[in-house]
Amino acid sequence: MYNVLIVGCFMVAMLLSRGMLPVIMLVTYKKRLFDPVNERKVHQNIIPRLGGVAFAPIQCFLFIVALVFVIKIANMDMQVESWALLPSFMMLLCGLGLLFMVGIADDLIGVSYKWKFVVQLLAASFFPLSGLWINDLYGLGLAVSLSPWVGMPLTVFMVVLIVNAINLIDGLDGLCSGVVSMGCLILGSLFMYYQAWWHALFAFITVGMLIPFFYFNVFGATGRRRRIFMGDTGSMTLGYSMAFLGISFAMNNAYIKPFSEGAIVVAFSTLIIPVLDVARVMFVRWRAGKPVFKPDRNHLHHKFLRMGMSHRSAMLSILGLVLFFFLFNVLMVELISNNIVILCDVGLWLSIHYVFDKIEQKYVQKQEVVKPIQTLSKRDIKGTIKEGLAH
Repeated sequence: MYNVLIVGCFMVAMLLSRGMLPVIMLVTYKKRLFDPVNERKVHQNIIPRLGGVAFAPIQCFLFIVALVFVIKIANMDMQVESWALLPSFMMLLCGLGLLFMVGIADDLIGVSYKWKFVVQLLAASFFPLSGLWINDLYGLGLAVSLSPWVGMPLTVFMVVLIVNAINLIDGLDGLCSGVVSMGCLILGSLFMYYQAWWHALFAFITVGMLIPFFYFNVFGATGRRRRIFMGDTGSMTLGYSMAFLGISFAMNNAYIKPFSEGAIVVAFSTLIIPVLDVARVMFVRWRAGKPVFKPDRNHLHHKFLRMGMSHRSAMLSILGLVLFFFLFNVLMVELISNNIVILCDVGLWLSIHYVFDKIEQKYVQKQEVVKPIQTLSKRDIKGTIKEGLAH
């Protein structure tokens, strides 16, 4: 019965998203609410960016309807203590609503990053206030259980980091929605395995609503007005959703799931690529003396594009890296300690970037040699040949 409920909500989320997105596209084209084209953007056409307006309403609506259906109509026993889980889910919905409002304001008129940061801190604090916080490091850094004075600020920091990491990878068609879909699908399946049905339900609602968006974002035709971006409204609420699922899985709480030694590593495995990429970019900006929050073209997807990859190839390559790190961590936590797994992750990440930097340098040097030749006109080439023959 639980599986039927989750599959049903997944299907309804797909249908709602499929129905809402064309309406949002129609409104954005009529009101000319387009994503600006500038030197940082990889697109050169006018494309609406309010696709994320559909996300939080679908998540909140379906979750609340499912909750009422289970308790009042079906009288299902979800095998959980409502007092232990209900506060965290209610604060999750409150945080989604708060970030939803700020995201719309940012997509329509622009909001200073300082104010967005303040709102993100406020939304992140909802989790510890509801009783959801990282209370165990499972041996990372030789630390096990954490006191609230350490675990709660750490949780707020992790939520803000994940929200911004997901927001900043939204630079290629299908990349942000692909990473979040993969993460929610994996965590949702793990929650189902541990019979954490409410968390699995929320995860699969998120996957369901993202499938139609992924199609319109990647395969939608710009000329037919069938393409759309999610904007900050979508990326921030998706990042908040991923933070909730990751922290819920990482928390040592028997009311959510049984104890597992590698929980904290597995919980954030699908977020390793975006989080480490944000850390690397901010370190590079700090070392260069630039503002750490100033946008640039130094993210991983920009690097792939400079290597000569197409947008779709770059997106698929990053999704492949996300899947690789997850599978690697799931296998390794059963064989070695969490500390060694994290060190291996960082080592692999640095090695991958070193290889990509070398490939990028060779490609850029090759382009610098080829470009002057390509810019010569036929008349210039003929004149050069004649001059050579005359000599």
